[in-house]
Amino acid sequence: MTTWILKTDEPGDGPRLAVKDAIDVAGLPTTAGCQAVAERAEPAAVDAPVVASARAQGARIAGKTNLNELCMAADGVNPWTGTPVNPLDPSRVPGGSSSGSAVAVATGEADVAFGTDTSGSVRIPAACCGIAGLKTTNGRIPLEGVYPLSPTLDVVGPMGRDVAAVVLGMRLLEPGFTPVPYDPSWTIARLRVDGVDPAIDAAVDDALRRLGPFTDVTSEHYADAATANGVIISDEAPRQNGRLLAEPDKLSGRIARRIQHMIDVSEAGMLDWALGVRKSIRAELDAILARHTAIALPVLTCLPPEPDEADESDLVLTALVGQINVAGLPAFALPVPMPGSHLPTSVQLIGRAGAEDHLCALAATLETALTP
Repeated sequence: MTTWILKTDEPGDGPRLAVKDAIDVAGLPTTAGCQAVAERAEPAAVDAPVVASARAQGARIAGKTNLNELCMAADGVNPWTGTPVNPLDPSRVPGGSSSGSAVAVATGEADVAFGTDTSGSVRIPAACCGIAGLKTTNGRIPLEGVYPLSPTLDVVGPMGRDVAAVVLGMRLLEPGFTPVPYDPSWTIARLRVDGVDPAIDAAVDDALRRLGPFTDVTSEHYADAATANGVIISDEAPRQNGRLLAEPDKLSGRIARRIQHMIDVSEAGMLDWALGVRKSIRAELDAILARHTAIALPVLTCLPPEPDEADESDLVLTALVGQINVAGLPAFALPVPMPGSHLPTSVQLIGRAGAEDHLCALAATLETALTP
């Protein structure tokens, strides 16, 4: 049962909602997938606002889903709670940190799921498991009752088997949310970045052509923004998690090392540089989005890797996604066919701040165009 930390299977006929176990559900402890946290966790007194909103609209909680320990990795591997099985290929990682949320909807155990995303933790598992997911605009969705990793970058976002399920998830998060009608005059800027498997770039290009021509663009700040993501997390995450180093036997070795590395980075004095990059990448992407409806690029540089004891997979999985958390913009992950592979790849559609209604409409139109 590695998909779930705890199953509830609440009765009713509303949509079944899987909640990442970094989000408070009244009466249940929030463990963040970590033994050190779980042993002290009391049942939450109230639902996090995102859960309360969903309940108020009839959603029933299916359970709390598994995740990377403390939301601090992107592969979905958790030696304490177990690793959810990638339903498309059990030999490959499910992606994280919202691993259980992705697997729950991919296997039909939930209609919609909530995840959190700080460096791609909704989009990465969505891409690995062949589902859809939406990183929301920074600050749009309340974070009260959500276990913090980096409050500057953290967001809550919905995941579903298709775009309609993600739209349902947005509505559960924000009552009344409705995509705008798709406009054929909308344009897409195709962001080119180094290090992507040419077959994945080709698959994304082939998918985008279903909507019409697109314009290639490049970014001066995208590589730096990936580093800035790590610096900002390193400044903020130890405030919540640094105390856990006092009980190293209750942390996995790689997460203990990661927390210590974050402390070291935070002491290196790079935060001002990272915040400067944050302004630069936002201004650069805003300028592109002033001319185009969305920016498109892959979610992943390669197909989902096999579990890697050396922990190299995290760098691979996060290469294209944490930059958007730094910029604060919304981004939709949608599976697209990968010719010659039993696995799909995934396109990342980035929109203007607050333009989730446009992104959902664009994703739905692309999904329809890709449907045989």
